[in-house]
Amino acid sequence: MAALWGGSWPCGRVLAQALPPLAAATWRFGIALALLLAWMQVDGGFGRLRRLTARQWAGLAVGGAVGVFGYAMFFMLGLAHVAAGRAALVVTTNPVVTTLIAAWWFGERLNWRIGAGMALAAAGALIVMTHGAPWTLFAGSVGRGEALLLGCVATWVAYTLIGRRLLAGIDALTTTTVTAGFGLAMLAAAALAFEGPAAFASPLAASTTTWVALAFLAAGATVLAYAWYFEGVAALGAGAAAGYISLVPLFGVLFATLWLGEPVDASIAVGGVLAVAGMAMMNLARR
Repeated sequence: MAALWGGSWPCGRVLAQALPPLAAATWRFGIALALLLAWMQVDGGFGRLRRLTARQWAGLAVGGAVGVFGYAMFFMLGLAHVAAGRAALVVTTNPVVTTLIAAWWFGERLNWRIGAGMALAAAGALIVMTHGAPWTLFAGSVGRGEALLLGCVATWVAYTLIGRRLLAGIDALTTTTVTAGFGLAMLAAAALAFEGPAAFASPLAASTTTWVALAFLAAGATVLAYAWYFEGVAALGAGAAAGYISLVPLFGVLFATLWLGEPVDASIAVGGVLAVAGMAMMNLARR
């Protein structure tokens, strides 16, 4: 899961620079939904859809709006302005916020070691987000791309916590498929409204590299990673599962450097070490 999501950042960067962002996200989740429906057919999962209650359908719609539509929109728009490696490190605040809310909402364990790890991770993410000058955060000099990436944090935290509620009686594959369907409908409507019908045809003229990135995002970073993440939330709890996201920046920076040739400056190196060390401290303290 962490490796697939780490690879999603350089792939998303490729798409954000080659295609209209909302149209690219629509194609990603359109392909992903087709694969998920095929998986459900093989798994015999369509019968489970008929057993969902009205409340569960409503909850899944909210999950699709927040975790698919909202996250995909901030993801693509943010990557149009920020390098993939830096973007992957900014979202290390995901587990911090998730753990704090899960402790309050679900009563998940929280102690001083976890708190110290969260503080370390947040400090690292702040260094990365402000390019090594955390004091500029109060001067309003954080870029538009970083601000959009904070939208990724907010929507993913909400999606994780909603998922924890929804998983009572709903399997991970059904949750992933239905939320992808709701999110796809919203992305398509937004793409039509803001980018126009011509945007949908743009991938047809795209390069092979763009299509490889799109296929990876759809099959790997969406179908497999989303399903595995929800299985992790069900087995470990929201805070513990979100802790594994601490590995995503490592893969994100690695793949961005290897695939895109992005440089690793001092703020990325220092902030990344602090963020990953903080996440490791959180996981060890929780165990």
